Amino acid sequence: MKINTMLMGAAATALFAGAASAGSIVAVSWGGAYTKSQVEAYHKPWTAATGHTVVSEDYSGGLAEVKSQVEAGNVTWDLVDVEMSDAIRGCDEGLLEEIDPAILPAGADGTPAASDFIDGTVTDCAVATIVWSTIFAYDHSVLKNGPTTINDFFDTAKFPGKRGMRKSPKANLEMALAADGVAAGDIYDVLGTPAGIDRAFAKLDTIKADVVWWEAGAQPPQLLADGEVAMTTAYNGRIFNAVAAENKPFTIVWDAQNFDLDLWVIPKGAPNKDLAMEFIAFSTATEQLAAQASYISYGPVRKSSAPLVGSFHNNPDLDMGPQMPTAPENFKTALQNDFEFWADNQDELNERFNTWLIN
Repeated sequence: MKINTMLMGAAATALFAGAASAGSIVAVSWGGAYTKSQVEAYHKPWTAATGHTVVSEDYSGGLAEVKSQVEAGNVTWDLVDVEMSDAIRGCDEGLLEEIDPAILPAGADGTPAASDFIDGTVTDCAVATIVWSTIFAYDHSVLKNGPTTINDFFDTAKFPGKRGMRKSPKANLEMALAADGVAAGDIYDVLGTPAGIDRAFAKLDTIKADVVWWEAGAQPPQLLADGEVAMTTAYNGRIFNAVAAENKPFTIVWDAQNFDLDLWVIPKGAPNKDLAMEFIAFSTATEQLAAQASYISYGPVRKSSAPLVGSFHNNPDLDMGPQMPTAPENFKTALQNDFEFWADNQDELNERFNTWLIN
């Protein structure tokens, strides 16, 4: 099914019709194929519909720069794409503007926004756009009988070679416990204890000498393509894009995938706050979220978007549905990132992780 990215619901149309003159916002995101999906599905249609423009900047996540700008009283970013735990922390710490959910248009099928968004994806200071996952992947042209479980990722005897991992405790600790035999439903109970944290780091110790650390989402596919690693954790959409758009011989292993949300937030004191609010309403409309899913395999957070998700934008024979993290075949051992756990413990675990890295 073709998606017309110019479509908007009546409420969204009314919201933008009154724009008196063209303006511009700075939107910060994760770069690469992900930002491209936002540019195609959100930025270009918004500019065509309103005359406003979006200046894209890239970052590697976290709240450090947002906090620095807000505390210095020199905010230059209008909109930032963040993970849920950062959205919660940023709101709690007064770093983010509150967002009135009344600005969000009804779904294309008329469903009110409050019922159309998946539960928990609209918060006081953030509006979600996608469901995504940290998975691991390998090059099947190199590993003919490749890994199938998270245990294999940690088994350098069975599968020799370097491992790529994000330079962060998030997802790594969960995957380590999964590989150490902890059931998905018990992982945060275990990780919530000092002994559980020790256990996760002990499992990471078993492959520490073989890890190549990455920070930007575009790096894992490149590490695989260059043969620098035998397998790597990655954002599922980045691996999908390398396969679908660049014909890379990569295979995703969905076992123990750690799924999360990304959301739009507005830093406190953003210079173009009102315009950023308008952009959030536009970009999280049914059609825009469905359109993004035709560029990258991240699931839209609106229920009304799901029926509109069709094929990959440049390959009508590639159905995007089975590529999503939430597809039944991919979701069997999935673990939802515990946003509250990371909001409460991220600083402490980051400090421990960084100390662990250099010891």
